[in-house]
Amino acid sequence: MILFKSITLLKKYLEKLRSQNLSIGFVPTMGALHNGHLSLIKACKKQCDIVVCSIFVNPTQFNDKKDFEKYPVTTNSDMQLLESNETDILFLPAVDEIYPEGLQQLKHFDLGYLENILEGEHRPGHFQGVCNVVYRLLNIIVADTIFLGRKDYQQYLVLKKIMQEFYPAISISPVDIVREKNGLAMSSRNMRLSNEAHAKASSIYQSLLFIKQNFDKENFDTLKLQANEILLQNGFDRVDYIEICNANTLLPASNSDGEKQLITLAAAFIENVRLIDNLML
Repeated sequence: MILFKSITLLKKYLEKLRSQNLSIGFVPTMGALHNGHLSLIKACKKQCDIVVCSIFVNPTQFNDKKDFEKYPVTTNSDMQLLESNETDILFLPAVDEIYPEGLQQLKHFDLGYLENILEGEHRPGHFQGVCNVVYRLLNIIVADTIFLGRKDYQQYLVLKKIMQEFYPAISISPVDIVREKNGLAMSSRNMRLSNEAHAKASSIYQSLLFIKQNFDKENFDTLKLQANEILLQNGFDRVDYIEICNANTLLPASNSDGEKQLITLAAAFIENVRLIDNLML
């Protein structure tokens, strides 16, 4: 694995690879890697000749400064994981390498209603920050394919929207959620949970599974209330949302939308750690 911290040197090396007609796959991460990230690396290896992974904890996507400060940084173990999984290139830039003009001079992206619902409603500015960093990373790496996890499903749709506008030649490959044995979606944030909370946190998956098992025979509003109660009874402190939506648009769905592809999504806090999850219905 080759480590780059400089945009100039990375671009020069990637140009050399492209001249050899090698396909380039890109896996953007914020580090604190787990098997969910490794599933992206493995998918990338299957589809592309060269695997490029970035580790960059992006300050512009945290609407809560404390959340940014608490984000786990495990760079040494991350590098070992990437190397053992045969990653070709790691891009590990500093903040001023990605944002040389500072954190205030950001590009604004027209994301429509997607910016103001679900995650957008509860984390104002989050998706603008995500779009800014991915836009900049793709301008540096210019991959053939970008690999994104389905756990951040709304983020996947947001990035799909901006890439259709700015990077239509780059394909997006979504990769399914990887779960722990108890069903909890793998997340870097899980590291911040105590053992007790970690065990209880699996109820976010159980609440979505409850909706999946009953959505064709129960009123959606009733189901969401019952799923909300499952979380609160199992140690979650606060629920930001539990929704049932059209999977293509993320607009709220009703029982009459049964013929469309539906998804249920949740975001909730346990031990002051915010977890998200989703499940196709």
